[in-house]
Amino acid sequence: MPIATSSQTIGPYWHLLHDKAWSDLTRFGATGDIIHITGTITDGGGNLITDACVEIWQASPPVSETFEGFGRAATNAEGRYTFKTLRPTPLPGPNGPAGNSQQAPHIALTILARGLTKALTTRIYFHGDPGHETDPVLSLIEPQTRRATLIARETKPSVWTLDIQLQGANETVFLEI
Repeated sequence: MPIATSSQTIGPYWHLLHDKAWSDLTRFGATGDIIHITGTITDGGGNLITDACVEIWQASPPVSETFEGFGRAATNAEGRYTFKTLRPTPLPGPNGPAGNSQQAPHIALTILARGLTKALTTRIYFHGDPGHETDPVLSLIEPQTRRATLIARETKPSVWTLDIQLQGANETVFLEI
Protein backbone atom coordinates (compact mmCIF):
# COMPACT_ATOMS: atom_id res chain seq x y z
CA MET A 1 0.00 0.00 0.00
CA PRO A 2 1.44 3.44 -0.91
CA ILE A 3 2.41 5.72 1.94
CA ALA A 4 1.25 9.34 1.75
CA THR A 5 4.07 11.86 1.72
CA SER A 6 4.05 15.57 2.32
CA SER A 7 3.62 17.96 -0.60
CA GLN A 8 6.64 19.61 -2.04
CA THR A 9 5.86 23.28 -2.53
CA ILE A 10 8.14 23.96 -5.48
CA GLY A 11 10.41 21.02 -6.09
CA PRO A 12 13.98 21.24 -7.28
CA TYR A 13 13.35 24.09 -9.71
CA TRP A 14 13.55 27.13 -7.43
CA HIS A 15 16.65 28.31 -9.33
CA LEU A 16 14.47 28.98 -12.40
CA LEU A 17 12.99 31.95 -10.55
CA HIS A 18 16.28 33.79 -10.88
CA ASP A 19 16.09 33.61 -14.67
CA LYS A 20 13.77 36.48 -15.63
CA ALA A 21 13.36 34.97 -19.12
CA TRP A 22 10.88 32.45 -17.67
CA SER A 23 8.37 35.26 -17.07
CA ASP A 24 8.38 36.18 -20.79
CA LEU A 25 6.20 33.71 -22.65
CA THR A 26 7.03 35.49 -25.93
CA ARG A 27 10.82 34.96 -25.60
CA PHE A 28 10.95 32.44 -28.44
CA GLY A 29 9.47 34.89 -30.95
CA ALA A 30 5.73 34.53 -30.34
CA THR A 31 3.73 37.24 -32.05
CA GLY A 32 0.19 38.41 -31.60
CA ASP A 33 -1.67 40.50 -29.06
CA ILE A 34 1.14 40.93 -26.49
CA ILE A 35 0.04 41.82 -22.97
CA HIS A 36 1.62 42.15 -19.54
CA ILE A 37 0.06 40.57 -16.45
CA THR A 38 1.04 41.99 -13.07
CA GLY A 39 -0.18 42.26 -9.52
CA THR A 40 0.77 41.95 -5.88
CA ILE A 41 0.27 39.07 -3.51
CA THR A 42 -0.65 39.76 0.11
CA ASP A 43 -1.38 37.58 3.12
CA GLY A 44 -4.45 37.82 5.35
CA GLY A 45 -2.94 40.73 7.30
CA GLY A 46 -2.25 42.75 4.15
CA ASN A 47 1.50 42.03 4.27
CA LEU A 48 3.27 41.67 0.94
CA ILE A 49 4.47 38.18 0.01
CA THR A 50 7.97 38.90 -1.29
CA ASP A 51 9.22 35.35 -1.83
CA ALA A 52 6.47 33.56 -3.75
CA CYS A 53 6.76 31.63 -6.97
CA VAL A 54 3.96 32.40 -9.43
CA GLU A 55 3.30 30.16 -12.42
CA ILE A 56 0.92 30.73 -15.30
CA TRP A 57 -0.42 28.34 -17.93
CA GLN A 58 -2.42 29.12 -21.03
CA ALA A 59 -4.42 26.79 -23.27
CA SER A 60 -4.84 29.58 -25.82
CA PRO A 61 -3.21 30.60 -28.00
CA PRO A 62 -2.11 27.03 -28.72
CA VAL A 63 1.37 25.95 -27.66
CA SER A 64 3.88 26.17 -30.51
CA GLU A 65 7.62 26.42 -31.12
CA THR A 66 7.42 30.14 -30.35
CA PHE A 67 4.85 30.02 -27.52
CA GLU A 68 5.24 27.56 -24.62
CA GLY A 69 2.08 28.57 -22.81
CA PHE A 70 3.88 28.34 -19.44
CA GLY A 71 5.78 30.89 -17.37
CA ARG A 72 7.24 31.28 -13.91
CA ALA A 73 8.14 34.41 -11.92
CA ALA A 74 9.16 35.34 -8.40
CA THR A 75 7.49 38.12 -6.49
CA ASN A 76 9.86 41.02 -5.88
CA ALA A 77 10.52 43.15 -2.77
CA GLU A 78 7.17 44.90 -3.38
CA GLY A 79 5.31 41.57 -3.54
CA ARG A 80 4.78 42.05 -7.31
CA TYR A 81 4.75 39.41 -10.02
CA THR A 82 4.96 40.28 -13.75
CA PHE A 83 4.57 38.28 -16.96
CA LYS A 84 4.74 39.10 -20.66
CA THR A 85 2.48 36.87 -22.73
CA LEU A 86 -0.12 36.69 -25.50
CA ARG A 87 -3.71 37.57 -24.77
CA PRO A 88 -5.79 34.39 -24.55
CA THR A 89 -8.92 33.71 -26.61
CA PRO A 90 -12.12 31.85 -25.66
CA LEU A 91 -11.94 28.07 -25.26
CA PRO A 92 -14.46 25.23 -25.44
CA GLY A 93 -15.86 24.38 -22.03
CA PRO A 94 -15.83 21.00 -20.32
CA ASN A 95 -18.57 18.42 -20.76
CA GLY A 96 -20.96 18.02 -17.88
CA PRO A 97 -23.61 20.09 -16.11
CA ALA A 98 -22.41 23.30 -17.76
CA GLY A 99 -23.08 21.67 -21.14
CA ASN A 100 -20.01 22.63 -23.20
CA SER A 101 -20.39 26.33 -22.43
CA GLN A 102 -17.55 28.32 -23.93
CA GLN A 103 -14.93 29.48 -21.43
CA ALA A 104 -14.08 33.18 -21.36
CA PRO A 105 -10.44 34.05 -22.14
CA HIS A 106 -8.38 33.27 -19.05
CA ILE A 107 -4.96 32.30 -17.73
CA ALA A 108 -4.42 29.71 -15.00
CA LEU A 109 -2.26 30.95 -12.13
CA THR A 110 -0.61 28.98 -9.33
CA ILE A 111 1.13 30.32 -6.23
CA LEU A 112 3.80 28.42 -4.32
CA ALA A 113 5.15 30.10 -1.19
CA ARG A 114 6.55 29.65 2.27
CA GLY A 115 3.81 28.54 4.64
CA LEU A 116 1.65 26.94 1.95
CA THR A 117 1.57 23.16 2.21
CA LYS A 118 -0.14 22.94 -1.18
CA ALA A 119 -0.04 25.26 -4.16
CA LEU A 120 -2.96 27.66 -4.60
CA THR A 121 -4.53 27.78 -8.05
CA THR A 122 -6.86 30.36 -9.53
CA ARG A 123 -7.63 31.99 -12.86
CA ILE A 124 -7.10 35.42 -14.34
CA TYR A 125 -10.02 36.73 -16.41
CA PHE A 126 -10.11 40.06 -18.25
CA HIS A 127 -12.47 42.88 -17.29
CA GLY A 128 -15.18 43.64 -19.81
CA ASP A 129 -15.16 40.31 -21.64
CA PRO A 130 -18.73 39.28 -22.51
CA GLY A 131 -17.84 35.61 -22.00
CA HIS A 132 -17.89 36.06 -18.22
CA GLU A 133 -21.68 35.69 -18.21
CA THR A 134 -21.58 32.09 -19.47
CA ASP A 135 -18.13 30.90 -18.36
CA PRO A 136 -18.69 27.51 -16.65
CA VAL A 137 -16.06 28.14 -13.92
CA LEU A 138 -17.05 31.71 -13.08
CA SER A 139 -20.72 30.69 -12.93
CA LEU A 140 -19.94 28.27 -10.06
CA ILE A 141 -18.60 31.03 -7.78
CA GLU A 142 -21.11 32.24 -5.22
CA PRO A 143 -21.83 34.85 -4.15
CA GLN A 144 -21.37 36.53 -7.51
CA THR A 145 -19.48 39.43 -5.91
CA ARG A 146 -16.56 37.04 -5.22
CA ARG A 147 -16.05 36.56 -8.98
CA ALA A 148 -14.45 40.02 -9.07
CA THR A 149 -11.40 38.59 -7.26
CA LEU A 150 -10.49 36.81 -10.52
CA ILE A 151 -11.00 39.74 -12.90
CA ALA A 152 -7.88 41.65 -14.00
CA ARG A 153 -8.25 45.28 -15.01
CA GLU A 154 -6.34 47.09 -17.72
CA THR A 155 -4.36 49.68 -15.75
CA LYS A 156 -2.29 50.90 -18.74
CA PRO A 157 -2.54 49.98 -22.40
CA SER A 158 -1.85 46.21 -22.65
CA VAL A 159 -1.06 45.96 -18.90
CA TRP A 160 -3.54 43.91 -16.89
CA THR A 161 -3.43 43.93 -13.09
CA LEU A 162 -4.78 41.32 -10.69
CA ASP A 163 -3.86 41.68 -7.02
CA ILE A 164 -4.18 38.47 -5.04
CA GLN A 165 -5.04 38.18 -1.35
CA LEU A 166 -4.35 34.80 0.26
CA GLN A 167 -6.78 35.15 3.20
CA GLY A 168 -9.27 37.51 4.77
CA ALA A 169 -12.42 39.36 3.80
CA ASN A 170 -11.26 40.04 0.23
CA GLU A 171 -9.60 36.65 -0.27
CA THR A 172 -9.08 35.68 -3.90
CA VAL A 173 -11.16 32.70 -5.01
CA PHE A 174 -8.92 29.62 -5.29
CA LEU A 175 -9.91 26.51 -7.22
CA GLU A 176 -9.68 22.86 -6.25
CA ILE A 177 -7.90 20.94 -8.93
